[in-house]
Amino acid sequence: TVISQRTKDEVTAAATRRLFARAKTPRGMLRLGEEEIDRLIFPASFHRTKARAIPAICRALLDRFGGEVPADIEAMTTLPGVGRKTANLVMTHGFKRDAICVDVHVHRIVNRLGHVRTRTPNETEMRLRTKLPRRHWRSINGLLVAFGQSVCRPVSPHCSRCPVAGDCRRIGVERSR
Repeated sequence: TVISQRTKDEVTAAATRRLFARAKTPRGMLRLGEEEIDRLIFPASFHRTKARAIPAICRALLDRFGGEVPADIEAMTTLPGVGRKTANLVMTHGFKRDAICVDVHVHRIVNRLGHVRTRTPNETEMRLRTKLPRRHWRSINGLLVAFGQSVCRPVSPHCSRCPVAGDCRRIGVERSR
């Protein structure tokens, strides 16, 4: 999940396969070391920063959580390089628990539609927790990320082919296609 931050899915998948082919546990990651992790996850965005974060996370998992990822968002966010988005993603995909993973796409789209008026992804998550039925929490990220990458793009969205254009307030849209 750390590798996926600001990195395309196909780059993340390849980097993760290379890394997990060499180590699958926190102890194994620590044995690899930062330089080897960096080599394995390249060309992921910010690979050097992530190569420092991964061993730090593994050390914290071993020291504070018995080598296991905690199934708690607040505990996860105490790990180096792990914010709410990453913790929520681990909760939904790793633990199959209800959580709202708000990345830049989810934040932009729900604000553009006018469903929330927030300044940050964290604020958006908290507002969606009060507005969005719990049965949709796990699925919203996957749905809106794909939609945000293909239709509701950050600049010049494809409003002419948007299936919800009639219900969109287009907040912040200066020009569209």
